Amino acid sequence: MSIFHTKNISQYSFLVTGGAGFIGSHIVAYLLSNGAKKVRVLDNFATGLQSNVELFSGFANYEFIKGDIRDFATCQNACLDIDYVSHQAALGSVPRSVKDPVASNEVNVSGFLNMLTAAKDAGVQSFVYASSSAVYGDEPNLPKIEERIGNPLSPYAVTKKTNELYADVFARLYGMNIIGLRYFNVFGERQDPNGSYAAVMPLFVSGIINNTVVYINGDGEQTRDFTYVDNAVQANIRAMLNDNPDAFGQVYNVAVGEKFSVNYLYRAIRDLLQMPHEATYRQEREGDIRNSLADISKAKKLLGYNPQYKFADGLKLTVDYFKKVYS
Repeated sequence: MSIFHTKNISQYSFLVTGGAGFIGSHIVAYLLSNGAKKVRVLDNFATGLQSNVELFSGFANYEFIKGDIRDFATCQNACLDIDYVSHQAALGSVPRSVKDPVASNEVNVSGFLNMLTAAKDAGVQSFVYASSSAVYGDEPNLPKIEERIGNPLSPYAVTKKTNELYADVFARLYGMNIIGLRYFNVFGERQDPNGSYAAVMPLFVSGIINNTVVYINGDGEQTRDFTYVDNAVQANIRAMLNDNPDAFGQVYNVAVGEKFSVNYLYRAIRDLLQMPHEATYRQEREGDIRNSLADISKAKKLLGYNPQYKFADGLKLTVDYFKKVYS
């Protein structure tokens, strides 16, 4: 993993909410391995994994709080003596939000507001949060640029857009340094292949290796800007430690600027595994965006973001990882 910062982070304490999750655990790993003064994780294991945080048990500068962001006192406690917050805790998944919009709102909106308020009260230096490309909704133009969005297509998209609205108000009203990151289909090692709302990439790999049914929603020609997890880590680190005042109070696309179809992804995984396996096509999912491609020029200009991993590089690393998991 490349070094994504120039500050001496041994002087600073970090809070990563959702640090037992996929992206969150990679951010924690980066901070710990690069000598942060303290890295505190807040997670309730609703979607995060105990196995992810067990990786950090040997670090003296690591702390863990088991708690729920829907509880304001827990958020206040987590923010004590913290310099930088990376807020990754959320109930992800468009289908989950379609099935249970109330739970998605409670965690992603009420929980987010709790964390923003607790961070404000604690006087943190900056607050970086995970938004999503889902906020672009029915906006048809490609590539997606931050200032041009459409109508949301799912309750999940509504929650992430609401996060951005709250963040904008808190930045202007209270003078907080806040940055939002719109993730585009992040993938990589430790992404959970289990459960009803598992991500597509680990599902494809596990299905092909285990010779079980692999489903592709719709015709498979929908496109995505697949983004390797280290690129998302870089964006979080650069955003938290940002010194450019013009960069705060903004949202940024976090992607690579390449689009590939789901069918292409499936064939690429199958080729890397050298295993013939036919996918089963089924009805497209409610609330899904058809095509997605990011313009990342804003993040490059204001954050110094420069994705180190193209799709093919990240895919090979990811497939190699899951081959070991399933061997």
